[in-house]
Amino acid sequence: MKKLVTASVLTLGLGMWGCSGSANSSGSTNSPVAPTPVTSNGVVTINVVAINGAQSFSPNPATLPAGQMVVWHNVNNTTHRVVLNDGSLDTGDLAPGASSQPMALGAAGAPYHCSIHPEMIGSINQDTSASSPGPSY
Repeated sequence: MKKLVTASVLTLGLGMWGCSGSANSSGSTNSPVAPTPVTSNGVVTINVVAINGAQSFSPNPATLPAGQMVVWHNVNNTTHRVVLNDGSLDTGDLAPGASSQPMALGAAGAPYHCSIHPEMIGSINQDTSASSPGPSY
């Protein structure tokens, strides 16, 4: 009887674990990513939150239209330096509590990282759902 109870608990536990969510092995979900909110001044803020791989920035990924102004804000207690992987953007050192200058992104999405802590990675996806304004009359 004791073996039956143990086997039942183990089976129930494994079943609950297997159905506990839709995250894949990398921790991301397969659901569509909504565009990242733009503040009232038209600038998007991406927070530098921790030295934690793909969880180092929030939001990550950020989904933005081409040409969007972005600010990286360091909410961590360590200095960071955000650079696009292609080298086209560099925030300079961001002390704890500091923010970068607003920076315009190019026409395409871009992966980025902290040059001080290369294991910190993020990406910006281009929002293709935004339609261009129609003609004005």
